[in-house]
Amino acid sequence: MFALLWVPATVLASALQVARNGLQRGLVPSAGPWGATLVRFLFGLPFSLVFVAAAAIVTPQARPHLTPVFWAAAMTGAVAQVLATAALLVAMRRAGFAVGTALQQSSLPLAAILGLIIFHDQLTVVAWIGVAITTAGLAALTWPRGATGEKPLSGAMFGLLSGLCFGFSLNAFRHATMAMEPAHPVCAAVASVAVVQAMQAAVLTMWLGFRDRGALVAVVRGWRESLLAGLCGASASACWFLALGLAPAAPVRAVGVIEAPMAALAGRRFFAEKLHARQILAGLAVIVGVVMTTLR
Repeated sequence: MFALLWVPATVLASALQVARNGLQRGLVPSAGPWGATLVRFLFGLPFSLVFVAAAAIVTPQARPHLTPVFWAAAMTGAVAQVLATAALLVAMRRAGFAVGTALQQSSLPLAAILGLIIFHDQLTVVAWIGVAITTAGLAALTWPRGATGEKPLSGAMFGLLSGLCFGFSLNAFRHATMAMEPAHPVCAAVASVAVVQAMQAAVLTMWLGFRDRGALVAVVRGWRESLLAGLCGASASACWFLALGLAPAAPVRAVGVIEAPMAALAGRRFFAEKLHARQILAGLAVIVGVVMTTLR
């Protein structure tokens, strides 16, 4: 019944993620990267709890299993996602919104390799060729030359770090969702989001309370942007978890590459960024690679 639901869920997650990233980037100058990272989890938690309540009503027969396997996977993914988000925000500020967003797609080949090693996910030869083409296209698309950010080279490094951490979190969250309730992926997806976001919000709030109270004040002052970012973030996370509960991480991440052209349009519209012909051609190669990677 849910076999093909992962594709539209991934596309919707990508669009919501671009919106959330843009809102978070706007908070970086005042709240810093860690304060802007907190926004994603703290203000997204109330919406995640609403999604859990709705899922419980729709699927009352679901029985979440909070086993040690779930907690281990959830905590691993939570830490990796926090680091990935902070690195992404720094990359977007230093290398540009579109370039920073595209660089995090380096998680595609990493997700494929980790999925093969950890979960024994089997992809076809065509899909692996698609991973290679997508990786090559991303390398050309995100090469820092001509970037419009402040420090493109260091921004590229943070972008790659973001992709590495997202690669770990993707597979960890897939494992957590499957461990919680494999028979009801929708319920498991939204419940996993809520549990993970609660952990992330609590730890980051306490850490900033000791280390940077000014960032907490800036987050509260920008509550309107923070609340909207939280809604987009919670909705995106729910869609990501749902997709990862229905399909291996590699094809989910491949379809998620659609976030790159979305970010390019957003960067041009809201941050006055432009892409060169080389980057446009590389983007077309990425699209071809995405289509091939989704063939399983």
